[in-house]
Amino acid sequence: MPWEPIRLNSGHYIPSIAFGTWGLGNGQGPVDQIEQALETGFNHIDTAQAYRNEFETGTALQESGLSRSDVFVTTKYSGVDGLDIPNSIQNSLSTLGVDYVDLYLIHSPRLAVPDIPTVWAEMERAHEAGLAKSIGVSNFDAKDLAVLLASAKVKPAVNQILLHPYVYRLQRPILEYAAANGIVVEAYSTLIPITKQPGGPLDKPLNEIATRLGATTDQVLFAWVKAKGAVVVTTSSKRSRLEGYLAAGDIVLSAEDVATIDAAGELGEKRTWVGRRWMGAATLIGFGVLAGVCRYLNVL
Repeated sequence: MPWEPIRLNSGHYIPSIAFGTWGLGNGQGPVDQIEQALETGFNHIDTAQAYRNEFETGTALQESGLSRSDVFVTTKYSGVDGLDIPNSIQNSLSTLGVDYVDLYLIHSPRLAVPDIPTVWAEMERAHEAGLAKSIGVSNFDAKDLAVLLASAKVKPAVNQILLHPYVYRLQRPILEYAAANGIVVEAYSTLIPITKQPGGPLDKPLNEIATRLGATTDQVLFAWVKAKGAVVVTTSSKRSRLEGYLAAGDIVLSAEDVATIDAAGELGEKRTWVGRRWMGAATLIGFGVLAGVCRYLNVL
């Protein structure tokens, strides 16, 4: 299925759809779900300190029988327990049971204490030590990226952000800045318009496009993300949905389809304001509070 890998500015390739572990919890349940995702065909697992299931992720990887090079592993520095990046990445590697991660992200610019240049220099050292093949950020806006790039020796390979049609106009400057600087965007919570905010302006065009293409509306939204050049980060406990997500790689939207979705998304933009304001407040609480961290609002 043509979810083709995307070349990062680090020279490595990232699979263009990932299975995310936010909201899976702990114990055998997440192990089973991650193994199911790998069995279904996902080869990119996205986790984080704050999700509290790096151990379960590592267990699933080991039990899958796949070689380390077969799976692209992303985790994130979330500032858990007040630890700095050097200690956090070593803890993550130990918990995951791996010698390196393929991608290591700063979960939020609010974690850049005392400042972005200082924290990014720690990320660069982790990269130089071979602990992370590629490094990047999450939830950075264009201004944050500009500050980072002004002193960076190594460019961030990725910026993982909230991305769906209802926030596209607001997030577009980030996509444009990233594209201009060779940074790949990863999209989380893409399914919000149909899982958390149904009944909006997107319903009609998504259903019409899905019917015409013999697809589902979630597949159309993922095809829209793909058309924007971004990597999809998603999750589900249901094998049938995971299979559908992978099959979405075969869907090609026309320029007219993309424009129609963009226009409907802008019409529904006001519906997302409360959610965006809540998310901003939640990040102020800090990534040590699990319930208030980088919420995947499209978790099923």
